[in-house]
Amino acid sequence: MSAGKIPYVKHNNGTQIQAIGLGTYTSLGGDCERATLHAIDVGYRHIDTAFFYENENEVGAAVNKKIAEGVIKREDIHITTKLWCHFHEPERVEYACRKTLQNFGLEHVDLYLMHWPYSYVYRGDNEMMPTDAKGEVELNDIDYLDTWRAMEKLVELGLTKSIGVSNFNSEQLTRLLANCKIKPIHNQIECHPALNQKKLTALCKQHGIVVTAYCPLGRPDPAKKTPNYIYDAKVQAIGDKYKKSTAQVVLRYLIEIGTVPLPKSSNPKRIEENFNIFDFKLDAADHAVLDTYNTGERLIPMEHAIKSKNYPFNIEF
Repeated sequence: MSAGKIPYVKHNNGTQIQAIGLGTYTSLGGDCERATLHAIDVGYRHIDTAFFYENENEVGAAVNKKIAEGVIKREDIHITTKLWCHFHEPERVEYACRKTLQNFGLEHVDLYLMHWPYSYVYRGDNEMMPTDAKGEVELNDIDYLDTWRAMEKLVELGLTKSIGVSNFNSEQLTRLLANCKIKPIHNQIECHPALNQKKLTALCKQHGIVVTAYCPLGRPDPAKKTPNYIYDAKVQAIGDKYKKSTAQVVLRYLIEIGTVPLPKSSNPKRIEENFNIFDFKLDAADHAVLDTYNTGERLIPMEHAIKSKNYPFNIEF
């Protein structure tokens, strides 16, 4: 399926994004560059990474290679990256963004997200999980509103076209919306059939905020046959009906409940398969089956940050 046939989702600031993106977390050692090159050839025009993933340089190398080859122009591709928790002090935000741009070898990114609403003590650029003598992560209590104000300046400076958040709950999002000059265009959250996030997605939609879904396939483990919604016979039967894999069924479900999934893969065939989900639609009975997996269980609870006043998972959504 070519890039031209993939639907786009409009943002509250007039920009737009492809309705699926390539996730890159844990993709390292050249795998990320190879995955990004292949994804661009397949038709992906939306790549998601982060400073924390330590692969911005690989994404940048792939994008610049494809621009040099004439496969894409810079304006054809949307690159999202994220401000990590140790850079939340307002005076560090511009520095962090410029460091990220240096990693990419680009003049701007398309979207810069605040990775988490809580912050860590700064102990150096590469000390991303600073720990104290007891081995506990050193939390800081910087107000995410102060960090956001510094991020707004990045748009004015032209270092990023748009800004957004990740892992913000309903209360944090509401507070941010009441105190911002520039509205976030995205809230990137963990979202899959076991944590379908329908309530938070509805709130985001109400405010014109796009929800991007990380861990959309729940990190499949073939040996353990987990998560169940990838390996269950009921989902397999839905896939058989449409001649699709269970992963494609799950990604389609996430699109139909109003999110933009970011499946991570460095396997060329899976990168293609994940992209090929726009030629079928699920019916109400399929949705009813997939809704039954919603236990609310998180893969990424980030319990080390539970003592932070800005920890996002202490409330329902």
